Amino acid sequence: MNNIDFTPVFRSTVGFDRMARLVDAAFQASESSTQQSYPPYNIEKIDEDIYQISMAVAGFSESDIDITVKENSLLISGKVEKSAQNPKRIFLHHGIAARSFERRFDLADHIIVTGAGLENGLLHIDLVREIPEEKKPRKIKISQGQTKLAAKVA
Repeated sequence: MNNIDFTPVFRSTVGFDRMARLVDAAFQASESSTQQSYPPYNIEKIDEDIYQISMAVAGFSESDIDITVKENSLLISGKVEKSAQNPKRIFLHHGIAARSFERRFDLADHIIVTGAGLENGLLHIDLVREIPEEKKPRKIKISQGQTKLAAKVA
């Protein structure tokens, strides 16, 4: 009973197929939460339209991490090259995970990744919501008499 059928809802909507993918992804994430727990991360709202994702990536350098934005999806992946690791090292306890990872975030419309930085083992990714002028709310002035369009038609 993990699947929900949204077919009746989508019969009367257009363009909401992305929402169905988001719901499916949410169910899959809850089922495999242990696999999705590495590396740990925070999502912080800095201001009304400014966000930051902080991810603990101890043991990774800038060259080991790849950040890709495609449409409304942010993909962060990390891989430490085996040649960079010293095979002669002997660990008595190996608690710092340097395993490969891939973490995907679905971004809302008009969210733009503006930058990323690595400091003290934390990867910070800055995001900003930039709503285009034509999408922002605007006031419509009400005038006396007919509108210009109604006057043309008449």
